[in-house]
Amino acid sequence: MVDERAERIRKFIRPLRVEPGTTVTLPADFDPRYKAHILKKKDGVALLRTGIELLADYQRRLAAQDTYGVLVCLQALDAGGKDGIIRHVMSGVNPQGVQVNSFKVPSAEELDHDYLWRYACRLPARGNIGIFNRSHYEEVLVVRVHPENLDRQKLPPEAKRKGVWNRRYNEINEWERYLTDNGYRLVKLFLNISREEQRARFLKRIDVPERNWKFSAADVREREHWDEYQHAFSKMLSATSTRWAPWYVIPADRKWFARICAGAVLAHTLIDIDPRYPTVSAEERRALGAVARRLESEAPEGAPADPYAMSIASAEAGSGKPKKAQKSERAGKTENA
Repeated sequence: MVDERAERIRKFIRPLRVEPGTTVTLPADFDPRYKAHILKKKDGVALLRTGIELLADYQRRLAAQDTYGVLVCLQALDAGGKDGIIRHVMSGVNPQGVQVNSFKVPSAEELDHDYLWRYACRLPARGNIGIFNRSHYEEVLVVRVHPENLDRQKLPPEAKRKGVWNRRYNEINEWERYLTDNGYRLVKLFLNISREEQRARFLKRIDVPERNWKFSAADVREREHWDEYQHAFSKMLSATSTRWAPWYVIPADRKWFARICAGAVLAHTLIDIDPRYPTVSAEERRALGAVARRLESEAPEGAPADPYAMSIASAEAGSGKPKKAQKSERAGKTENA
């Protein structure tokens, strides 16, 4: 069942993956309005719900195993839908196991360190999912479109010489390889919005009073650099989609479809990790059995010795399923204490 589900997800997200070594030219290679032909919006609601349940299940396993960390990198132009992705796709997971970090203008302390330092400081712990709302890729996007930001990074002259962007691509690739070798899995999502859809969303933020707070005149000023950003994104996708950390280009003009795609890529990553609940040794199982028998002996008169086991047996009897043998799964029930 899991293998079939994994294969369906793999086929669904395959058109979104930037194959390592390929050259991407936006928007020609990825359509912001792409939609799998078999899906309609009404179908998407059920699919997203299924995806949320799947993520919740695998997140519990990830936390219990405590071996891998997952880092989700979200990149998009303004109004691309990053906040909506976080809000909807992660709605079913345990908040204790997810950390969201947003990266804006670097502080004085951050500028006193290398450009990857502030991102490394906020990596998720093992067993957790971390989300970078904008990520270390800002260092080859905003900084490239606005090179004055490079001057503020206090770099020595030789670090700003010709070829700085290619060097940064290589440094980022090697950093991500290092993270992968140390048990991290990277989910890199570029939300690909069209210029017209961005215009419509900006206007909605102005037209709807409850959304006025989301609008910034700076967003419109950045829009003037649209072609430069498309070029920077194209170079980034081409140079940094690797075998160990590939990019996925999410068609973002339809919010509902973008959320399904983002959830599918994350689910694919967790299924590939295949985290398992830890198992206990035979000695530990015998100890658990002894504790269970002691707790069962403390049941008040008229109360079931083990309420949970009784509820399971009752549910199975009510469903018409054959009743399980009374022997408990706990080792020690049939063994000498």
